[in-house]
This record gives sequence, C-alpha cells and structure tokens, in this order.
Amino acid sequence: MKTNVLWLRTLSFGLTGLLVCALTGATLVEKVHGSELASQYIYRSPFVIGLWGLTALSGLLYIIRYGMARHTATFALHLSLALILGGAFVTHLTGVQGRIHLRQGEAPTRLFVTSEGIHRLPFDISLREFNLVYYPGTLTPMDFISNLDIQDAAADSMLTGTVSMNRIFRHRNYRFYQSGYDADGRGSTLSIAYDPWGIGVTYAGYALLLVSMVAFFFQRESRFRRLLRHPLLRRGVIHGALVILAAYPATAEGATERKMPQTLPNETAKHFGNLYIYYNDRICPLQTVARDFTVKLCGRDSYRGLSAEQVFTGWFFYYDDWKTEPMIRIKDRRLQKRLGISGTEACLTDFIGQNGYKLDGPTEDDEEGLRRNIGEANEKFNLVSMLCTGSLLRIYPCHDAEGMLVWYSPADKLPAETPEAQWVFIRSSLNYVAEKVNLKEYAETGEILEKIRKYQTKEAAEVLPGETRFQAEKLYNRIGNTRMPAMLCVAVGLLAFAFGIRQILTGRTWTAAKHAGTALMSLLCAYLTLVLVLRGYVSGHAPLTNGHETMTFMAWCSSLLTLVLHRRFTLVSAFGFLVCGLSLTVAMMGESNPRITLLMPVLSSPLLSLHVVVIMTAYSLLAFTMLNGLVALILRATRHDTAIQTEYLAVISRLMLYPAVFLLAAGIFIGAVWANVSWGRYWGWDPKEVWALITLLVYASSLHTTSLSRFRRPMFLHAFCVAAFLTVLITYFGVNFLLGGMHSYANN
Repeated sequence: MKTNVLWLRTLSFGLTGLLVCALTGATLVEKVHGSELASQYIYRSPFVIGLWGLTALSGLLYIIRYGMARHTATFALHLSLALILGGAFVTHLTGVQGRIHLRQGEAPTRLFVTSEGIHRLPFDISLREFNLVYYPGTLTPMDFISNLDIQDAAADSMLTGTVSMNRIFRHRNYRFYQSGYDADGRGSTLSIAYDPWGIGVTYAGYALLLVSMVAFFFQRESRFRRLLRHPLLRRGVIHGALVILAAYPATAEGATERKMPQTLPNETAKHFGNLYIYYNDRICPLQTVARDFTVKLCGRDSYRGLSAEQVFTGWFFYYDDWKTEPMIRIKDRRLQKRLGISGTEACLTDFIGQNGYKLDGPTEDDEEGLRRNIGEANEKFNLVSMLCTGSLLRIYPCHDAEGMLVWYSPADKLPAETPEAQWVFIRSSLNYVAEKVNLKEYAETGEILEKIRKYQTKEAAEVLPGETRFQAEKLYNRIGNTRMPAMLCVAVGLLAFAFGIRQILTGRTWTAAKHAGTALMSLLCAYLTLVLVLRGYVSGHAPLTNGHETMTFMAWCSSLLTLVLHRRFTLVSAFGFLVCGLSLTVAMMGESNPRITLLMPVLSSPLLSLHVVVIMTAYSLLAFTMLNGLVALILRATRHDTAIQTEYLAVISRLMLYPAVFLLAAGIFIGAVWANVSWGRYWGWDPKEVWALITLLVYASSLHTTSLSRFRRPMFLHAFCVAAFLTVLITYFGVNFLLGGMHSYANN
C-alpha cells in the first residue's frame, strides 16, 4: 500500500515537471519556428495530450490512495482541475472552430473555413446589415455590429441575430463572434465555434474550482488555518518595526551656463494647454499633447524648470532657438556616434549633416535593438517636425459635406464647402497668435486663444468631453508622473530593508518609525488611488489595459496589502515600498508612449478588468514572498543562529503563497472565460497564457508540503520563492519583449 502511494506520488509530480519542461520548450519553439508548428507538434500532439491525461489521472489516484478524499475542499479543488482538463479534451474531440466571411446583398451560405478545410452549417446565414460605431467625435471604432438573417428548415420562420464585440449570437450550438470587417463597411468576418459539450464540462470545472478555493480557507483543518495558529505567530516571537528615512534627494536641474531658449510666460503657455485637440484618436486638452511631447523628447515632463506647455509652445514659436537645444535623449551609443554627439542629449540640428539626414531607416543588417532605437530616434525627429509645421495641432473641428465632424490642423486641406469666414479663421488665427507672441503682447495672445476655444465649443459641443472630465485630465497630467514616487519608494524600501534585517537580528523595536512608515504608506496608497481614479475617469474605462496601467495598479495593490498586513508581519512595510517602487519604475519606463487611449473594442469587458485585478494581486503577493526569501537567505549567509527567524519568515511566505496561488489560478480562468466570450475559445496556447500556466504549476508545487518534504525546510522554501519569481518576470516581461503573442497589445 505504502509502496503504491510513493509510486503514484513520484509519477504524479514527475509528470507535472515533464509538463512544465514541455510547455517551456514549446514557447521557445514557437518563437523560432512559428505558432503553427508549436501547436501541431507540441500543444495538440497526442504525446502532450496524453501527458495531460496521465498527470490528471495519477494525481487523482494519488490523493485518493493517500486519503485526501476525506478533506472535501482539497479533494474538490483537485477534482475541478481534472474536470477542466476533461472539458478541454472533449472540446478537442468534438469542437469545431472556423471563420465565415459575409457581404451585404450576397446570397445566404452554409460554408465556413476551418484549419481542416471547408465545413457546412446546418442552416443558411447571410449578412443583412453591418454597422461600425465610432467613439463620439473620433474615427476610432468603438464596436462592430453584424445583423444576421438565419434560414433554418427546422424553424417555422426567418430568424435574426446580432453579433458585436463581446456579444455572442448562438444558434443550434453554433456560436458567432465578431472578428473583423471589410474596409468599405459592407462586409463582416465572423468567428464560429461549435462545442456542444466541452464548454459545459469546462465551465463546471471553473465553478467547482472557485467554490473549492473559497471553501479551503474556511476548512477548519486546512494547512492555511493551521498556519494562522502557528506558535511563532501566536507568541509574537519577532515584533515588527522598521526605520524609514523619508529624506529624498531632490532631482533639481543643476546649474548650467547655457542660455535658456526663448519661450512663452507660464500663464500664456497654460492658455494653450487649455485648448481642445484631437490627438491619439480622442479629444483631450492640448496640455496632454504637450506633456507627451516633452516626455517623448527628454524623458521628463518638464525641462530646465520649464513646464511641458512652455517646451511645446517654445518649439512652435521659437524654432530657431530650440533647434540647437540639446534636449533630445539618445541612449544608444551607436546612434550617439552616428549623430556626432558626446553625451546622451542631441539637438535637432545633430540629425542633419552635410549629406542630409543622418539616421536613415534601419537595414536588415542592423540587429533588433539597434533597429528599435533608430525607430525611436526617428519618431522624435518626426514629432518635432509635425509640431513645427503645425500638422500635429489638430485643434479646428469642422463638418464635411456628409455632416461628419473632422478635426483639422493649420496644415491640412479644408473641405471645399467650408464657409469663407470659417476658412479664414482656421487659416489665420494661429498666424495672428504668432504675431502677438512676436510682439510680446501676451494679454492679446490669451484673448485670441480664448476665441479659438469658443470656436471649438461651438463647432464640436456634442462630442467634447465635459468640463469636469477635461479638468480631471489636466489634474492627472500634473500629478500622474510616477518618477518621484518610484525613486522615493525604492530609496525608502532599501533603507527599511537594511534596518529590518538589523531589527530581526537584534530584536529591537522602533515604534515611532513603525508609525511613520504606516503614515507614509497611507499617503502613497491615497496618491495611487487618486491617480488610478483620475485615469479611469478620463479614459472612461478601468485603467488596467496596458503595461503602464497594470504596473501602477500592482503598486496600488502592494500598498494596500502592506497597510493590511503591517501589524502582523515583520518587514512587510519594507517589502511594500520595494514592490511599489519597482512597479512604479517599470510604469515610468512606459510613460514615453502616448498615455491615455480609447479602448479597443475587444477590451471593453468587465471580465478583463477582473482578470487583471486578480492576477496583479497574486503577483504582488508572490513578490512579497520573493523578498521574504531574500531576507532569509541574507540572514543565513551572515549569521548562523537564525533558525527561529528563518522559520518565522517561512511561515509568512506559506501564508502568502496560498492566496497568491489561488488568486493566480482564478485570474487565469477568469481570463479564459473572457477569451471565450470575445473570441470563441477559452485557451489558445498564446505564450503569455502558457507562461501563466507554468507559473501556476511551479508555485503550486510549494503548497504540497506533505508530499514534497523539501518544502517543509525553511531555507529550501526561501530559495524556491526567490528562484520561482523568475517565472513571474518571464510571464509579465519576458513574453512581451521576447516571445510576443496576442497579449502583447495590452502592454504597449
């Protein structure tokens, strides 16, 4: 009996390890040879399918023979995973996926295309009408809507149906999803999924997983509940406090002997920032464009004490002064050499040589990093050119012959039917502003700008953002820079980390420092809350759709978790500041790209927001366990009498691992439901999906302390938590920058 149990345990965990290796190799094969080959020869191969089945079967047999079936929640949790795999297998055997292209006015059809060839529907389908819905006042699609007619011999009358983004049409177990549309707006491409049995089994597995995970935390004799009653926590062997040095070295601009380029007074520049502008496929304050422009060029939202609006208007009105100003940041040394500059800052004139433009487009001989850097440098040069020629300033709304509102810049060709007075105003108003600026008549400049704004509100009143939203975006632009909070959090976190280790070794408690740390973290949490609320309000959707937003949200999660746990766990404040600082640093790295965009239609789903919230919370907890393990490793390397401290830290890590792994599992399956609603398939073996699954499998092993005795050893657990965090880094960063895939769009 015992031999059989040991054999089943070895087989179950051995197969799981083999699965992790196979999935890791598959993502590398996909990168080199493409997704089709990886799907055919690895993901959907009989070997891997059989490997999944054997893993699930051996795991269930093991927990039954081991006697875990009497622990209802634990057994149900493992059973749910087997049920999910069973549903996937049923889908593999009976499901069909394909696409159908329909045109308005064409005869009904039954044929659609799959990877295996042509299939037939049991009914006729035709496109009655296709509608493309835009965001108000823009040319950015908000939704694609296909109105369908169904002719089915089994029905007594003609059926109709509607398909749009995140809205499925179902008929006779066939599901239709909006996939694309023709350029002329008279045709639509629909994804078709037929899976009469697999989805039901899979969703039953998802439901059982959710119920069993919740029940696990309420199960009296679960390992999590036993950890909460651990003697080290009850007796408070180690009391938490840390010293926080809140001093922050200012990053003020150093003294410079360079003459300041000409610019407008700050108040006059603010008048420009108060104009509406059509930018990045939406209507926003010109201040937003000025900020993006300045950050894009020099990496900061101000320059030599000048506001973003002053920099922006300086380039527009005083081009001759600014073209020799070394403010264009070039980090690649190879490009610095090509431009003939000795540092990281280039002038616009450095881009032009005797033989013309110095940075021609990248060639095939250039490696990928150089090509990317050349593209970024060219983008900066082109951005300045667009501003100086006026083509960036799309500040004039005007209705065309069809009544559609279009925003024009002074350099654009206006519709022939534009009234003469309106045509003259659009063509001459900025020239008149430039004349007043040249004469330094700034009061008159402000009056003309106010007339332009009144023109905007008159012509585009029905599509302009409300004044509250407009002012909220301006406030966000002023406070949304994460550079200073990031640097402050990292500095405080490192100091607190060092002092926290010292406190663990000496047992000394600093009550005042503890209160100061809590107060500082509370301020940080309030600041991040305001930033996320403002960004969400301005964009009109939950701020969880790209890399900058998700990393800011992760910082917020970390700050909130720190405030919740700071009384119970030693070093949690230091971990909180470090995770917040590193998350905000990564968020800061993405700020050189356009900051707020309208949501892609497929991303307009509450399931996506919930998916990101759950996943980022799990990542925050896993980051805490990694830092916890790092502390233990440092203590072990510097002292030998730290058995109690490392055991205490191991208890903390185990307590965090349970909710972290469960949240990660829930987040993955919420994402699967979203994918099924949006695209008709809940799992597509995208590299990010695969690495999220690898991360789950790796971390889940640490919860099986009874079966895997090594995880009962504190130092092994700490080393594991440090090493395993590499899978999180690959999932979030490595996939985006190295492996690519469908999820990359959400991190740009």
